[in-house]
Amino acid sequence: MSTKNNWVPEILYEETEDGVTSKIPFIQVPNGEYMPGLLFVFESRETGEIEPGPEGEDLAVHDLELHQYASMAILKDRLSWLEYDNVRFALGLEPLATAAIKGAAITSNVRVALNVDDDDNALDNSHVKVDVNGNIIE
Repeated sequence: MSTKNNWVPEILYEETEDGVTSKIPFIQVPNGEYMPGLLFVFESRETGEIEPGPEGEDLAVHDLELHQYASMAILKDRLSWLEYDNVRFALGLEPLATAAIKGAAITSNVRVALNVDDDDNALDNSHVKVDVNGNIIE
């Protein structure tokens, strides 16, 4: 991230359900900047207590807890495949190779449903081979 501009990422949401990001938040990255490798996000929860505001109004009291979110792309690039799969496991995800095979099956199902594949075996992914990083081997 550039230090001279002090760009601060802003998490955005599309206003419609049928948008490009399908309800997944996004960050608009300006030209010359990079997506941060780590995001810090506060979790805010009301405590149920009230305190007086600057003008005597009632303000809800909140507890804040700081969370950090790391880029999986950076972790995949910099960790061994075993370390990366351990991170995935800690997050409740399957090993990358397993996820890649399941993803290929989903893609095949979509292709069949859209009549993109005329191959009778489009749903059979037993022939798909992946390397330890989950990349399909041609």
